[in-house]
Amino acid sequence: MIEHVWVFRRRAPWWILIAALLLLIMVQAAWPAAEASPQSVEIRDYQGEKLGSVDDFRENSIEGVQHVDPETYRLVVDGLVAQPISFALGELQSMPHTAKLVTIYCVEGWSVEALWEGIPVADLLGLAGPTAEANTLIFCAADGYTTSLSLQEVVEKGLILADRINGITLPERNGFPFQLVAEDKWGYKWIKWVTRIELSDDPAYRGFWESRGYNNKGDLSGPMFGRDEDTTPSPSGSE
Repeated sequence: MIEHVWVFRRRAPWWILIAALLLLIMVQAAWPAAEASPQSVEIRDYQGEKLGSVDDFRENSIEGVQHVDPETYRLVVDGLVAQPISFALGELQSMPHTAKLVTIYCVEGWSVEALWEGIPVADLLGLAGPTAEANTLIFCAADGYTTSLSLQEVVEKGLILADRINGITLPERNGFPFQLVAEDKWGYKWIKWVTRIELSDDPAYRGFWESRGYNNKGDLSGPMFGRDEDTTPSPSGSE
């Protein structure tokens, strides 16, 4: 091997050796840039705000982290709509997105501020066409978790289904492919691994933790647990 290299050096023109050296330097210089791709490195500062990290979230879902196959994933919007719709992941990713700086507050006492990017829920509803009777959105997840919100509130606040956080694709642990960014709500309203949005005329519908004692509205400004008029003890193991 050493002899072959020596022969090359003796026979190759000097300019070929210089060109090879320059090419090696360019490849080495480009390598860190490839590693720093926006797809793999979190944004930790945004408009002067120090952001939390995806690693700051506690994993406390009811069935553990869900592994959703992006090839077979479908998001269904149905119930009281003019036209039920089912979206493939690629269709959703190509829709207009919006970004929001929002903090999630968990009833367990922790919080994380992050930059969320996703699809306005109102855009999806507009494609399905809610009927006049619809007043409630029931969100369903891959692990069987459910929660609900007022249709009017979702539209007026411009809530989004996020597929990116801090500039990166939403990790599985954080709800890939979609987590509801339920701003101004306690964390149990921030449903992960969303697979279905059902439009209903039942404002009293109670989701997984709501049926176990959490306040149905989930407002940060209101009580965490029970109905507005009572103080039902807290269930454990939820956001």
